[in-house]
Order: sequence, then C-alpha cells, then structure tokens
Amino acid sequence: MSLSERFSLCRAALAFMTAIVASAAFLFSSAVVNAQDDFNFGEEPAPAAAAAAPAPSPAAGDANVGEQTSGNTEEGETKKSDNYLSWMFRSLGWFFSIVFLLLSLTMVALIVINIVALRRQAIAPETLAEQFGQYLDENKFQEAYELAKEDESLLGRVLATGLARMPSGFDKATQAMEDVEQEETMRLEHQLGYLALIGNLAPMIGLFGTVVGMIASFQAIASGGAAPSPQKLAEGIATALFTTELGLAIALPALAAFDILKNRLSRFVLDVAVVSDSFMGRFSDVKNDK
Repeated sequence: MSLSERFSLCRAALAFMTAIVASAAFLFSSAVVNAQDDFNFGEEPAPAAAAAAPAPSPAAGDANVGEQTSGNTEEGETKKSDNYLSWMFRSLGWFFSIVFLLLSLTMVALIVINIVALRRQAIAPETLAEQFGQYLDENKFQEAYELAKEDESLLGRVLATGLARMPSGFDKATQAMEDVEQEETMRLEHQLGYLALIGNLAPMIGLFGTVVGMIASFQAIASGGAAPSPQKLAEGIATALFTTELGLAIALPALAAFDILKNRLSRFVLDVAVVSDSFMGRFSDVKNDK
C-alpha cells in the first residue's frame, strides 16, 4: 500500500469515527435534555399555587378528572418515547457505555481499514497482470521486473521476487514467491482477525452485563423483603437487557464483515497464485544452481 493510500485510509477511518462520536454526542445530549424536561414536568406544584386554586364543583371535577387522566396518559406515552435513550445510558452506566462506545468505534475503523486493504487494486491489479504479460511476450524481462518492483500490490511483490530469484533456478524462485505470498496473506489475515475478536468479545461483555443486572435485581428482592421496590427490579433488568442488546448489535456486523472480507481475501490470493504460476511457468526449464 502506497503512502498516499495509507493517508487516505487514515482520513477515511478518522472521518467515520468522528461521525459516530458526533452522532453519539448528539443523541446523548438530546437524551439529557429530554430527561431534564421530563423532570420539570414531573415537579409538584407549589403549595401557594395549590392553595390559591379554587375548589372545582362536583360536575366540573368529574370533567377535570377525565381530562387529567387523558392528559396523564398522553404525557406518559411522551415520556416513554422521549426517555428511551436516557434510560438506556442510565441503565448501562458509565462503564458499559464507554466499553460499548469504544468497541463500536474500533469495529467501524477496522471495517474501513480492511475494505481499503482488501481491494483488488491493492492485491491483484488486472492492469499489472496485462502489462507484465506483454513484457514477457516481448522478452523484455528487465522492464517486467521493474514494473513489478514498482508496484506495491501483493501480485507485484510476488512477481518481482520470482524474477529476482530466477537466476538461482525455477524451484528456488517458486519457493521464494510462495514465502512472500504466505507472509503477506498472514499479515492481512492477522489484521482481519481483530474483527472476529470484536465479534466474539462483544456478546461476552453483554453477557457480563446481563449477570450484573440480574444480580442487582436479586439484591433488590433480597433487601426488599416481602415488598421489593419495583423500580430497583426494573433497573437491574434494564441493565441486563440493554447490555445484551448492544453486545449483539456490535457482534453481528463485525462477524458479517469478517466473513465477507475473509472470502474476498481468499479469492484475491487465489488469483495471485494463478496469475503468478502462469507467468513463472514459462521459466520452468531454468535449472537450479548447485
């Protein structure tokens, strides 16, 4: 990968991470504002205002009760919809919020990095294969070697290594090409393996949060006696469910991207092997040096 491509890759990864951080900050700030508004709506009226209010008549009281009930119902529905994000962050706590945020940012950055690194142009460019074949057909071996050496793709490195080692014999040149191919493939697979790590780690963290939430709920039952606090039970169950949800939400795209990119890498590496073998097979009559 050239230096300009690496800078482009870093810029793309930083852009994705910045967009996600900005989105998360916007959602979190909206949730905090909604929570503050709901808290203000839920404040009890001042005693002076309550005392100054005239007593409603019985008929009017019934009508006011009906209106108040419908108003409370609508307000309750608004609270449920507005408080979801704040409820989620409050249930997760600062520890799980930071962990899942870092995992999601790392996952997005790794996906972008591997997509850029596993392009055909970066592994097995077709233009290189065409020009290299033309030079070999015209017996311009020096030009073919310089073309492959200047190309930073996997195919270019393999072909340049094969031509450089060809004076030592066909078998040694073939072995050197296989070593370069295996080394680069292992590097790309190692870089890709971090996605699988995140895909396996995120559900485990979610399961850990599930255990923490259920322990909190059982603690509320144990300390509450015959009438445990429903609010404490709901908080523990919410922690258990939200951590499980976020763990699966991070693991699913990570594992899907890992499988897709791994299949792409295998296909491109196979193309490199086929193209390099077809080109280097022309020198199969070159004997090894003793």
